[in-house]
Amino acid sequence: QVQLVESGGGLVQAGGSLRLSCVASGSIFSISAMGWYRQAPGKQRELVAVIMSGGSTNYADSVKGRFTISRANAKNTVLLQMNSLKPEDTAVYYCNANLKQQGSAPWLNYWGQGTQVTVSS
Repeated sequence: QVQLVESGGGLVQAGGSLRLSCVASGSIFSISAMGWYRQAPGKQRELVAVIMSGGSTNYADSVKGRFTISRANAKNTVLLQMNSLKPEDTAVYYCNANLKQQGSAPWLNYWGQGTQVTVSS
């Protein structure tokens, strides 16, 4: 089994910062990418940022210049540093990992349970 556990959400004033952390554990052979998605009430889940195993990154236009994604491979951990937060960043943030549990297994997507981020104006 694979588990993704997020931490670091909370309530912050506009302009403040938060750092989210996600640790993947269990039977993991290899991870190709880890990322963060978010879902605000009444809206679809959207990509925030993703980091590939080689280190390349991709960000949603709405967070470029404010959020930074990084990864600690040895610990199967992905971090999201969020600065200059805005009320529109309020959402449940989900960790995602694309991984395989064995060398011959297919690549599959796994999700964490989500962590709430609330930015007050």
